[in-house]
Amino acid sequence: MAARHAVTTARAPRLRIALAQIAPALGDLPGNVAMHLRVARAALRQGARLVVFPELSLTGYRLQDLVAEIAIDLDAPLPILPLLRMSRRISMIVGLVEESEGHRFYNSALFLEGGRVRHVHRKVYLPTYGMFEEGRYFSAGDSLRAFRTLLGRVGMVVCEDIWHPPSALVLAQDGADYLFVLANGPTHGLDRPDGPSSQQTWNDLLKVTAQLQTVFVICANRVGCEDGVTFGGGSSVHDPLGRPVASGKLFDQDLVVCDLDRSALRCARTAYPLLRDERLPLLSREILRLLATPATDRGTGDA
Repeated sequence: MAARHAVTTARAPRLRIALAQIAPALGDLPGNVAMHLRVARAALRQGARLVVFPELSLTGYRLQDLVAEIAIDLDAPLPILPLLRMSRRISMIVGLVEESEGHRFYNSALFLEGGRVRHVHRKVYLPTYGMFEEGRYFSAGDSLRAFRTLLGRVGMVVCEDIWHPPSALVLAQDGADYLFVLANGPTHGLDRPDGPSSQQTWNDLLKVTAQLQTVFVICANRVGCEDGVTFGGGSSVHDPLGRPVASGKLFDQDLVVCDLDRSALRCARTAYPLLRDERLPLLSREILRLLATPATDRGTGDA
């Protein structure tokens, strides 16, 4: 029965999802778990099959020395058991600090479904420049994997990951139809008459990623302030042709519910067979060549 349900759901013509644009309380794991449950119930009432939360949604972002204190060992996930139970009713994507067996700490995204952790993505690219200092507190993940869910084949990335184009390329080539982006995007360029420049930059990035990989790109960005940093929200969904499907408010909490029409995947991949025509062996060969060449020597030889 479960297998038959999985096939039926994954092939359903539409998938209703909810983007939870929240302002988590810094370091308050119990309070944030309770908020996730309230939001998940609200999404259920609107018929959503999946609710997507932002990066580090269970902990807040500017953790610094709180990282070790707030971390969760997924082999003993007592603090998130209420969310696992809720995932029997609605699938959930949440963000937290994960502690590994070797006491390394990761900025991780979890896909919760059917009462268990279906998949874990550890943030691969840790920004450590400007206001960002993630490399001081977190270890970098070392894998990008698409995975099968009751809702279809999915890929997940965390914030900075999506700014590196190979992340989306690998997940799309691994069969992802839906690419979920968990973000804590700070706001800048507030003096622009057409809205924050950071918001336009994010929209351009997500639109182009959806177009080039012919996947749904779903981004949940947080709101609120931490340690003088303002997060702008503006969560968004783009279809595989890059068309906007839905968007959240700026600077305010929001629950964005929308339907994803799977026919857009066929339309985009028929018109633009980019996934089919990607030349992975060529890319692999050229990357190996670059790895064998010191960075200081690249570009100094013949074309």
